[in-house]
Amino acid sequence: MIDTHCHIDFEDFDDDREDVVKRAKDKLDNVIVSGYSNDSNMKVLQLSKDYKDFIYPTFGFHPVSSQNATEEEIKTAHENVVKHLDEIVAIGEVGMDYFYVTDKELRERQQEIFTGFLNLADEYEKPIVMHVRDCEKKAVNIVADYDNIPYFVFHCYGGSLKTAKRIKNMGNAYMSFSTMLCYSQQHQDLIKKIDLDYILTETDSPYLAMTKEDRNEPANVVNAVHKIAELKNMDISTVDEVTTNNARKIFKI
Repeated sequence: MIDTHCHIDFEDFDDDREDVVKRAKDKLDNVIVSGYSNDSNMKVLQLSKDYKDFIYPTFGFHPVSSQNATEEEIKTAHENVVKHLDEIVAIGEVGMDYFYVTDKELRERQQEIFTGFLNLADEYEKPIVMHVRDCEKKAVNIVADYDNIPYFVFHCYGGSLKTAKRIKNMGNAYMSFSTMLCYSQQHQDLIKKIDLDYILTETDSPYLAMTKEDRNEPANVVNAVHKIAELKNMDISTVDEVTTNNARKIFKI
């Protein structure tokens, strides 16, 4: 099993990061840690060096942060992607967030920055991991124009079934489901109707824990895999194999 999206570079893990990685190693094949900002990108790169061949990094800039970033900060993010192109497995997380952001100008700024990262992924033919909350349909319309991006990952997918079918029809796009599956009826209804061939697993830890008081961690992706198997009435080993192979193909790990 692979946790394709988490943030164990966060300070939430400063006191016991080594134990968290050890628990992940006991249960998982690999963990992908997604960069959130310029500082975060450097931290996830270091983690991939500290835990070589187990942790893999992606470089991104979260949309809620990026909308207030300076041009210089965005330029630095782009430069770091190019500089470390052979060390990162994807660009992300990047995108748009219409849940937290309702201001029209800020949404336009998010889209502008998102487009810049899409152009980068297209130029260097790198997979892209997208945070497109409450704007999944719009994101599909935007990314349809990019022919050289090998794979699109809709991180923590929560859009409609209709949009999910459009994503499937793209042929090179995947939807990632987190441990939210264990308690979110919306996500449970979605997973029943989406082909396993287009699904990835993640935790988005430290977020999306089983209870609000808990801190999520990569090892918990096992819970998502078990829930998918239960909801689809499939063997756990089959869900494990298919979702793991999907991740290996996209991220080349």
